[in-house]
Amino acid sequence: MALLKVDDIHVYYGSIHAVKGVSFDVNEGEIVTLIGANGAGKSTLLRTLSAFQSPLSGRVEYAAGDVAGLSSAELARCVSVVLTENNFATLTVKELVSLGRTPYTGFLGRLTSADKAVVEAAMERMGVAQLAGRVVTALSDGERQKCLIAKAIAQQTPLMLLDEPTAFLDFRSKVQLFRTLRALATDDGKAVVVSTHDIEMALRFAHKLWLICDGALYEGSAQELAT
Repeated sequence: MALLKVDDIHVYYGSIHAVKGVSFDVNEGEIVTLIGANGAGKSTLLRTLSAFQSPLSGRVEYAAGDVAGLSSAELARCVSVVLTENNFATLTVKELVSLGRTPYTGFLGRLTSADKAVVEAAMERMGVAQLAGRVVTALSDGERQKCLIAKAIAQQTPLMLLDEPTAFLDFRSKVQLFRTLRALATDDGKAVVVSTHDIEMALRFAHKLWLICDGALYEGSAQELAT
């Protein structure tokens, strides 16, 4: 089943035609890695897939329907996003990860015991449970990145989009992260899209790769695009 469908989208970044007539599907149980040179349009494409910006033309659809017709609450239950720019204010790690439950907590934002269990499990899965009481701004870049991914896991969406999630991680942490993302796809049935410069990780863990170059997107297996 396709959890993300993209039909002939054109996207601009400022005056640059960054994405030109791209179409593809991402199915449940798949992890897809997006690779390309700096400035190729990876982040612009991910921001469009996550509904943070609209394509000039074409359609982006989740399982719940066309992105353009979904409310913010519906979007938050469809897709979780980890981008490179974030404002952490003075939240603790547990408070940050708990924000992942916002689409389900209602007007008052109170966590049920079930919500709290989801938050604890997400922190455990990303290895940040011991940081729960720490202020996020006092953490290292790598620790903050893990906490943001824990928040996305706590959101429990069928689709996850991550922009350079390994940027601040050491090699061991990169491997652990990609193993976790692969398990979220294969074991939990999610569709996971990850932009990365870590070609080795992409080749080892992705079901398929997207290569973006000059506004075009080339899709294939890891072996095909490596060749």
